[in-house]
Amino acid sequence: MDLDTIREVVVARERADLIGLGGSCAVLAGGTFLFSEPQDRLDRLVDITGLGWPALSETSEGLEIAATCALAEFAGAARGHELGCAVLRAEWPGTALFAQGCRTLLASHKIWRTATVGGNVCLSLPAGAVLAALTALDANALVWSPNGADRRIPLRDFVIGPGRNVLTPGEVLRSITVPNRTLFARTAFRKIALAPLGRSGAVVMGRREPDDRTALTITAATGRPVVLDFPAPPGTAELDSALTGIDPALWFDDPHGTPDWRRHVTAVLAREVAAELRAEVRDRQ
Repeated sequence: MDLDTIREVVVARERADLIGLGGSCAVLAGGTFLFSEPQDRLDRLVDITGLGWPALSETSEGLEIAATCALAEFAGAARGHELGCAVLRAEWPGTALFAQGCRTLLASHKIWRTATVGGNVCLSLPAGAVLAALTALDANALVWSPNGADRRIPLRDFVIGPGRNVLTPGEVLRSITVPNRTLFARTAFRKIALAPLGRSGAVVMGRREPDDRTALTITAATGRPVVLDFPAPPGTAELDSALTGIDPALWFDDPHGTPDWRRHVTAVLAREVAAELRAEVRDRQ
């Protein structure tokens, strides 16, 4: 779609070029959402792809994923694909969630090669597939503030509601880091939708770290990601108790599923994920 209110597009080459974001000036990266509907409030775009951030970088903290990393690079990495996979290692089983998360998106390969990790996270939609995978791996967001300061935010705290997050005017998501301990985690994945090619109604991703710490992350069914933490893979009673503790107001309601249906199917999927993670423990013993 043409955005006929845009009067200027600036390609950022350094951090100083990001001054002035907010209000009628927005960030442009992949642009797959930005150009999908009218943006009447905008008259200026700042293209951050010119900053040249490497898509994937191994650091002492873990795996850093640039906000401008395309979904094809992100998803292909887990399969050893040539796109951006050089920094990944076979002993990082946690990265299996990258491709699994991306496959929950209703998107063509053209979209995969254009849409970005940062865009999916910042849209903060309940069915945000990349957001779900990175939250499930306990990732942290690095945010650039307009005053030159940096702040790090656990991704589980990044989204506060459907389409809403903690970014303030002028801030830019720079990257997301998956910590070493969850790169080595074993994972399990389940999803359900009302139609074979429909938007996800509920997605549950689980991880079991090498010390048996376990987390189940619920998305699509709730207005924001919900993370349930356990010292070890939970049994059915422990899991059901945790699910009961979820705020009833968080269950999402839209044409892709009612809150009651989403609550029910989430419990079914969560039990399957927990059982798979428990089986991983038995296999190791």
